[in-house]
Amino acid sequence: MGKGGEQGGDSGEPAAQIRFYTWEEIQKHNLRTDKWLVIERKVYNVTKWANRHPGGQRVISHCAGEDATDAFQAFHINPTLVQKFLKPLLIGELAPGEPSQDRDKNSQLVEDFRTLRKTAEDMNLFRASPLFFSCYLGHIIVMEVLAWLMISYFGTGWITTLILACILTTSQAQAGWLQHDFGHLSVFKKSSWNHIVHKFVIGHLKGASANWWNHRHFQHHAKPNIFQKDPDVNMLHIFVLGDTQPVEYGKKKLKYLPYNHQHEYFFLSEIPLPFLIPCSHKLLIPLWSWLDPPRVPHPTLFPADCGGNSVHAASLKSSWKTYHNQPIIPKIFEETQSARKKKQNCKIGSYASAENKPGTKMIPGNSLFLESHWFVWVTQMNHIPMEIDSEKHRDWLSSQMAATCNIEQSFFNDWFTGHLNFQIEHHLFPTMPRHNFWKVKPLVKSLCAKYGVHYEEKPLGKAFVDIVG
Repeated sequence: MGKGGEQGGDSGEPAAQIRFYTWEEIQKHNLRTDKWLVIERKVYNVTKWANRHPGGQRVISHCAGEDATDAFQAFHINPTLVQKFLKPLLIGELAPGEPSQDRDKNSQLVEDFRTLRKTAEDMNLFRASPLFFSCYLGHIIVMEVLAWLMISYFGTGWITTLILACILTTSQAQAGWLQHDFGHLSVFKKSSWNHIVHKFVIGHLKGASANWWNHRHFQHHAKPNIFQKDPDVNMLHIFVLGDTQPVEYGKKKLKYLPYNHQHEYFFLSEIPLPFLIPCSHKLLIPLWSWLDPPRVPHPTLFPADCGGNSVHAASLKSSWKTYHNQPIIPKIFEETQSARKKKQNCKIGSYASAENKPGTKMIPGNSLFLESHWFVWVTQMNHIPMEIDSEKHRDWLSSQMAATCNIEQSFFNDWFTGHLNFQIEHHLFPTMPRHNFWKVKPLVKSLCAKYGVHYEEKPLGKAFVDIVG
């Protein structure tokens, strides 16, 4: 039981009773039906509120029974506002004799990391550059427009098709990195503005669900490479990852697939087969789309449907019919059913006549094939070669460092990976604009060196090799 105490106010009347709790008691409340967490020594009961959590109930549940101070600061760009939601959930505080960190974590390391974060805030490293993100969005739109103009002017010959596939692959990959920025609230000062633009970029340029992405990706950041908590390593018996899972499967004689060949069928998971929709969820592309839907079927900035059907209205159709019949890249390359009915009023131009040309049919497959490889290799190089294990209840810095690594900096690497080559800094400070990662990197390396925490950085080529290894 928690201990109670009273504090007198200026009026001489007793204030509301404050309950004190020990870590031993708090750690018992980590169940689906009973969730407590600690933020800055205050104890909150989030059991009933978890389902209303904007980031999803799972991500907050993963921190149940623990000190969630660093996770709380990492994900919220306006902690003062969020405190208003926490206030009704407050049930007490840590007892005066209890340490601020649970499970014998290094309190000095935790305090030094929080000091580092405060230093980064004082250096304005959490302030985004409007010019950077405007130019980044601009270069994506330019590629989309260029593809639109090329097919209008040159038609759909084989050479044009190959060039278009490369252009659209690049624009889609870069749009993927850009939606990642807005999803992490790292561009605008207000969360609502980030959410609005995120829905536009991921919905219209990528054809994915913003809520679906948030629900999964924040779990990954909260508990990277932790079985049962990070959905990116929950491979549903298709792959065995890390050092402990293969041993566990071996002891239990679980052989759903020939895992000794998984480094070979890994490549098959990147190929968007015609009867599967591609999915923006890392390793299982496109297999995961069957199990964890979905993308909307019509990602494009320039919809060709002059009949006025919206992108998201199309996603309400039956999934099989929609995904099977509609390509996942912009439909400016083929005439839609609505356009056929209103051909005299629809100014699609050369797109209608291009529908039956063989090159047009190749563009979706080529673009998806190339983008799938680009996406998978970049997103896996920072995590799959690192430690993948069960929950060890490390502090924020140590848990992120064990699961992530960096890729050497260069102009090409920054652009090619969407600055995910600074994965360590991104995981420590998810809301920091990516163009400032290089500025905070020396501070992070210095802190890691002080406490003997391994900071891994490697060339791009070696990172790709390590995935297969």
